Amino acid sequence: MTKRPIIEWLGWYGVTATILAYALVSFLILSPTSLLYQALNFTGAIGVTIETYYRKDYQPFWLNLIWAFIALVAILSIIRSLYA
Repeated sequence: MTKRPIIEWLGWYGVTATILAYALVSFLILSPTSLLYQALNFTGAIGVTIETYYRKDYQPFWLNLIWAFIALVAILSIIRSLYA
């Protein structure tokens, strides 16, 4: 198996996860402070980040890298609040 199909799959997963996260919050199915919402955002952004880096498409790469960082900070904050 070559790298390209795996990279493309990660990109499509990322797009799907990010759109799903946005839809679930927009339709009030999930809360923005939900761990699942933030996990979808984080994993989705990482998937797109990997795919765009591989294609050397740097604007969406940086956008999604920052998006993943924000989601990771939110995840850590949610986890910290669970143990406080």
